[in-house]
Amino acid sequence: MKKIFIYILIILFITGLWGINIYNNLIQLDQKIKTQWSQIESVYQRRSDLIPNLVNTVKGSALFENQTLNQIVEARSRASSVHLDSNNLNQNQIDKFQKTQEYLNNYVGKLLIVVENYPNIKSTENFYELQNQLEGTENRINVERYKFNEEVNNFNSYRNQFPIIIIANFFEKFQEKGYFKIQKESKNNPKVDFSLY
Repeated sequence: MKKIFIYILIILFITGLWGINIYNNLIQLDQKIKTQWSQIESVYQRRSDLIPNLVNTVKGSALFENQTLNQIVEARSRASSVHLDSNNLNQNQIDKFQKTQEYLNNYVGKLLIVVENYPNIKSTENFYELQNQLEGTENRINVERYKFNEEVNNFNSYRNQFPIIIIANFFEKFQEKGYFKIQKESKNNPKVDFSLY
């Protein structure tokens, strides 16, 4: 009887160590996602910080459309107001964040297209430098989003393995994380029509 009790204790001890190891691995993978999320917030903040300078540079042209500038300011305000809790990076939250950022991105793109009609703005050194910084920041955003998706994939793949999923489901912080996905509008190829020229 004593031997059975000892065997049970050994099995419980090994199971406990196994559970602790899984928990610690989940914590480590979750922390990597949070760190990468901080990087994403940082590059989006950099873009947000560049936009007022870009708008002020463009405002210098008295002929420039104020409606476009106002739309960018509004889009920036909307994008800056969305903050996600890094403990709750589910797909709905990521989609909400991404939608507001895409909204801002669309208006910045619109600004750059409209600026094409104003050669005096395009030729200023400030505008040129800000445009290059903005382009570099957009590239950085793509890199950081890719890294984030890799970390999310590592976490979700690990947490959804059996029997790890059993332990993960005991803790709310180990729920599946969301990915950055291509927006529906981006899936359509742009239509180019040269018939007007």
